Amino acid sequence: MLVGCVNKDQLKKTLEENPDIVFNVIEKHPAKFLEVVNKAAREAQEAARENQAKEEENRLEEEFTNPKKPVIEGEYFLGKADAPITIVEYSDFECPYCTRGYNTVKQVKQIYGDKIKFVYKHLPLDFHPKALPAAKVFEAAAMQDVNKAFKLHDKVFENQAQLKSGGAKWMISEAKKLGFNVKKLEKDMESEKVKSKIDSHVAEARKFGISGTPGFIINGVTLKGAYPFPEFKKIIDRHLEGK
Repeated sequence: MLVGCVNKDQLKKTLEENPDIVFNVIEKHPAKFLEVVNKAAREAQEAARENQAKEEENRLEEEFTNPKKPVIEGEYFLGKADAPITIVEYSDFECPYCTRGYNTVKQVKQIYGDKIKFVYKHLPLDFHPKALPAAKVFEAAAMQDVNKAFKLHDKVFENQAQLKSGGAKWMISEAKKLGFNVKKLEKDMESEKVKSKIDSHVAEARKFGISGTPGFIINGVTLKGAYPFPEFKKIIDRHLEGK
């Protein structure tokens, strides 16, 4: 037992040999014990948040210096070809978080206007069975008319529940309303060109460490997740200011 001053090793040995000492103290002072545990947990969480924030800050600085370079040539986009800001999105038509991303990008385009070039790429997730067929419909539609294909894109994200229940069949019916040649669209959906395009998007997303949706690359700087508008603004403004 403890009967006098001991060094750290002796104390450790004593407690290991007599763990009941600790348990007895806890039983006598349960409130104090919980207070200490909760305080330690809060401090650990705060330290983890600070480390995560620092790592994110370092990553952003690295990407401003050495930006990612997604393929843009040959991809479908909205906006001016020479716009100063290019936003590439890797998305999944069935993903609820991508609907948030859709609304944020919509806000970005409303505020920054012609300064934004928006490139839409696919990252259909395995556990979203309607996502890959929807991606095929979009790509096949864009082969006929890019602007109308983006109207179809908007229709899906504004009515995602319809996609979940009706799948590609519902999306094709919406394409028909927009004036697409459905027979050609259904044929092109299963083409090697469409398959290769989607496969290339998935491979590129993985190369950049984007495994979930939505993922964005803004002039080479990544945002992984459905971040709110201020996070986009911070990156866009810095690029526009040339910093």
